[in-house]
Amino acid sequence: MTPQTCQVLVIGAGPAGYVCAIRAAQLGLDTIVVEAAAPGGTCLNVGCIPSKALIHAAGEFHAARHFAGANALGITCAAPGIDLGRTIAWKDGIVARLAEGVSGLLRRAKVRVIHGTARIVDGKTVAVETAAGPLRIQTGDLVIATGSRPQAIAALPFGGDILSSTEALSLTAVPARLAVVGGGYIGLEIGTAMAKLGAAVTVVEAGPRILPHHDADLTRPVVARLRMLGVSLLTGARARGFADAALTVSLADGERQVPADKVLIAAGRAPATGGFGLEDLRLDMAGPFVAVDAQCRTSMRGVYAIGDVTGDPMLAHRAMAQGDLVAEVIAGRKLAWDRRAMPAVCFTDPEIVTVGLLPAEAPAAAVTSFPFAGNGRAMTRGRDDGFVRIVHDRGTGLVLGIQAVGAGVSELAGQFALAVEMAATLTDIAATIHAHPTLGETVQEAALKGLGRALHL
Repeated sequence: MTPQTCQVLVIGAGPAGYVCAIRAAQLGLDTIVVEAAAPGGTCLNVGCIPSKALIHAAGEFHAARHFAGANALGITCAAPGIDLGRTIAWKDGIVARLAEGVSGLLRRAKVRVIHGTARIVDGKTVAVETAAGPLRIQTGDLVIATGSRPQAIAALPFGGDILSSTEALSLTAVPARLAVVGGGYIGLEIGTAMAKLGAAVTVVEAGPRILPHHDADLTRPVVARLRMLGVSLLTGARARGFADAALTVSLADGERQVPADKVLIAAGRAPATGGFGLEDLRLDMAGPFVAVDAQCRTSMRGVYAIGDVTGDPMLAHRAMAQGDLVAEVIAGRKLAWDRRAMPAVCFTDPEIVTVGLLPAEAPAAAVTSFPFAGNGRAMTRGRDDGFVRIVHDRGTGLVLGIQAVGAGVSELAGQFALAVEMAATLTDIAATIHAHPTLGETVQEAALKGLGRALHL
């Protein structure tokens, strides 16, 4: 069998891999990408996109249920119903459209896409099992972009009524009772959606509070909203087993049985580094992740790693940025990873956005905030819970970080990241005219407050 050859071979067509392949091809490099499943990876197919579709549908249904009773807006309607099967079909349609879009982008860039299961032979050779038979590919540079997978729990193996996020996003009926093991963003996003759809949801978190990577000020409005939605929160709790429609949970004061028809395991994600010969390369590792330098080079010359396999934060936009960087580096451009800002969003209700340093990470810095209760746009949307917060240098006003919690604040993430990336100061933000009435005005108001010039507080 005559092997195929290329200049760049990418294993994995998720956000990291397909962006790397497209950019490499745009730079004139003969590029192949190998993918066993649909293009777009976890994010597009079973993660970011389908979860946001479910969150939107759940929010619409919850609003309709609200309008079926007495409400301040004076809107009334009949009691709504939901056919979750149709909702999932709608979600799947969006995923299919976007996946075809990614395939079209790869074709347009003249990237050769090989559908099959890759196995690394050495740093320059990859064997691929395809539907048409085995294939061997020789490459100049190899890029590992295999992503991550749901983290399993030994006491609660996936299967049957014990679900990963993938199965939870494909349910065709709302479970009457859902137990969510893990109080991070994945569990809370899906759990909140299911609560809005009518499920009785219990969240089981081993730590002292939910969303442990965020400070209590940011999570407090989320906790209040969860309780309003009827979600039960068990913190300092560990799931021990599931039988007879009940999850056994260990608490400080003993064991408790949590009734559940379905159990969602949302204990995080693990890098997909096994099963395709990566271990044979004997690369340097950083714990479970592939160790990389500022150009995403591994310890083996000509081998790169990007995306979730390289560690936290496991974010699609970080993966895309790494993919673009590596393509440029392979093409000979002198670039390095030098990012001041990496936005992160929890699509909970309310949403949380963090960019840059949190107050605890910059103890010498000053912190200023502005509540959505003082923002006209938030009030007219019926959601004035939450705030915008700016962490800044006391002497220069340099913005070190911006965070927010509130309904719809995910759309402010780009503004926050731009301010930090471009080294804005409080004066820069305060002097920038913000449109009225918008949620973004809270950022300007927070900056004005930090300068001692608050106008609307």
